[in-house]
Amino acid sequence: MSGADNYYDLPPNLPVPVDDGACGHLPGMRLPTVPLSSTAGRRIDLARLTGRTVVYCYPATGKPGEPLPPGWDAIPGARGCTPQSCAFRDHHGDLQAQGVRVFGLSTQSTADQQEAAARLRLPYDLLSDANLAFIRALRLPTFAVEGRTYVKRLTLVIHEGVIEHVFYPVFPPNANAGEVIRWLSAHPLPA
Repeated sequence: MSGADNYYDLPPNLPVPVDDGACGHLPGMRLPTVPLSSTAGRRIDLARLTGRTVVYCYPATGKPGEPLPPGWDAIPGARGCTPQSCAFRDHHGDLQAQGVRVFGLSTQSTADQQEAAARLRLPYDLLSDANLAFIRALRLPTFAVEGRTYVKRLTLVIHEGVIEHVFYPVFPPNANAGEVIRWLSAHPLPA
């Protein structure tokens, strides 16, 4: 696989995203009821889940044999969805040990996400917001390429339907799972 086709590694010199304040309104927000399709064939309403949930939002996982959208590597924060997903996979046991469930969320179709989940052997569900209902309800930051809207990379820590913490911007993406674990360790729930 050439560097452009190798979705497991981050190319050098990727542009670093900056905090544009687009997530400043999220901490403390109660999630709206927006059921999302999961790669396990379920409908998941993040607003109704008990305990702590981590949702990492990512633009789109690359698919072997299919080119990335034009200029993808030049968009700050666009590249790195596969390394981020693999890091959450590799740290899944650590997150479960903290009593946290994990989901990935993108605007890709459930079918595209099922391909990625199987190929990457993800032990958690990916959620599809292909119609942008969740993204619009939370006013999450997005970007567009060739008329298609993508969510910017961010991670939500949710407790009992309320956003506790937001990681934004996320860079490098493959370090995000470790950052989340460190934050959770420093912010345990009351016994």
